[in-house]
Amino acid sequence: MAQKKTARNPSALKRHRQSLKRRARNKAKMSTIKTVSKKAALLAQQGNAEEATRTLRYAESLIDKAAKGSTLHKNAAARRKSRLMSRVHSLLSNKA
Repeated sequence: MAQKKTARNPSALKRHRQSLKRRARNKAKMSTIKTVSKKAALLAQQGNAEEATRTLRYAESLIDKAAKGSTLHKNAAARRKSRLMSRVHSLLSNKA
């Protein structure tokens, strides 16, 4: 694969630096969201309803914060929240 030419003018160099910072920040946010979501589902699978609900609320909050910025699209955030809630609630209802 051919290597892209590097930017030469100062504004393009700054824009590239900014994009790298933003990419790292977005990646960290998404990683945290995925980790907390998996933890909520795991707690629900183990039958720990109180902890699962608390972790679910925290995951929901993180998803909303990501959607508030440009990390996650608002519809994608709504879809993630919906799927996570249905997964956690179905796991909790199976344990009860």
